[in-house]
Amino acid sequence: MNHMRREPPGNLAPHIPADVYQRAQATGQPIVIVVNDTDPAGFPWRRILIPFAIAGAVVAGGWGLAAALCWLMDVATHTATAIAGATAGPLGVGGITLKLAQPKNK
Repeated sequence: MNHMRREPPGNLAPHIPADVYQRAQATGQPIVIVVNDTDPAGFPWRRILIPFAIAGAVVAGGWGLAAALCWLMDVATHTATAIAGATAGPLGVGGITLKLAQPKNK
């Protein structure tokens, strides 16, 4: 029978199963309690690094969004220039008419 139990960390006393305690009382055998201390003996860097990692990801995403919008505006400008070069008069889409600038030759 496995008598190893896991207790939550804190100020709780370790639990000794009743059959182990009774056997130790009857035989006079000592009971050894092993407490694993898993607290690191230093500064908890994980507490600080996780928020900085999240903030860095947000900043990188913001820069990516800005770069994508710049690229989209560049493509739209090139498209408008290509349409303006192909048409000689005003450009109309959906009832909105734009008069594109034409270079004046004197």
